[in-house]
Amino acid sequence: MIKEYSNGEITIKWQADKCQHAGVCVMTLPRVYNPKASPWIDMAHATTEELKDQINKCPSGALSYYTNEQD
Repeated sequence: MIKEYSNGEITIKWQADKCQHAGVCVMTLPRVYNPKASPWIDMAHATTEELKDQINKCPSGALSYYTNEQD
């Protein structure tokens, strides 16, 4: 399963089958990543740069992102 979440600037791609549940995302940005919520990613609680920095630390590669085209 692959899910995508966007804040307009970037889109986070979460690949559930790759997730090792290391918890780096939750520990780094707990207001963004809440496994008990639906949806579990709420990008409104971090800047785009904070999100990028955290995603780059994901040990399994389950979280990745791409930049959205701006007009």
